[in-house]
Amino acid sequence: MHWPIFTSGYEGLVQEQLLDRLAAAGVATLLDVRAIAQSRKAGFSKTLLGSSAASRGITYLHLRALGTPKAGRIAARAGRAAEMAAIFSTHLATDAAQAGLAEAVAVAAAAPTCLLCFEQDPHMCHRRLVAEAIAARTGQAIRHL
Repeated sequence: MHWPIFTSGYEGLVQEQLLDRLAAAGVATLLDVRAIAQSRKAGFSKTLLGSSAASRGITYLHLRALGTPKAGRIAARAGRAAEMAAIFSTHLATDAAQAGLAEAVAVAAAAPTCLLCFEQDPHMCHRRLVAEAIAARTGQAIRHL
């Protein structure tokens, strides 16, 4: 395949900016890797984001199993990236997360896909780790939008 695995955080964005960014990159599937696909930011909760993405021709899929456990989210909010990564790595080894990862690999191999979470900086977010796990299986490059 010739497309990369895209990732994006919506921190500091409004929904339209995110969708414009996805469209400009040629993203066909928005893969939400939040444990809880709700947001205090308008437009970023699962149902509204999914319908808005669909109106732009982008498929929305939420893979809860690839979300960070609560302790990892707390570590990320506190700026403890290494702790968050360790917590998420342990989670990623679970059967549920491995099943989610297999689904994410299939999705990313089938069409240009963007992993979505909140944090703007991919190094402070588990989506980078998910992207790296997918890339290890598919050989795709990773591009943070």
